[in-house]
Amino acid sequence: QAQLVESGGGLVQVGDSLTLTCAASGPAHIITVMTWFRQAPGKDREFVSAIRGFVDGTYYSPSVQGRFTISRDSAKNTVSLQMNNLKVEDTATYYCATRTYWSDTYNLPQNYRNWGQGTQVTVSS
Repeated sequence: QAQLVESGGGLVQVGDSLTLTCAASGPAHIITVMTWFRQAPGKDREFVSAIRGFVDGTYYSPSVQGRFTISRDSAKNTVSLQMNNLKVEDTATYYCATRTYWSDTYNLPQNYRNWGQGTQVTVSS
């Protein structure tokens, strides 16, 4: 499995922007889905956004739709999450996860085995 390393987290103010990046080791072509999840203290890990293939499709949770943009760089084997207009409720540890196959359960964390270590995003009011 590819090793995943997230970066880009930090402390920002409400309304600010932040870009997270997940770098994957190993061959890019075996990774079908790259996904971002997040987990706030005391809460379950929740789906944020996913990208299928390189341009096949992008998916967002309703809570981030219109504010976050996911993209994938095939040359660098990275997936990025551009987060705009950040809100206090976006505060969480953000995790990158990958799968080698596509299914309609892409938004369920229990269906992923390959995870990064997470990067903390804190949005202050």
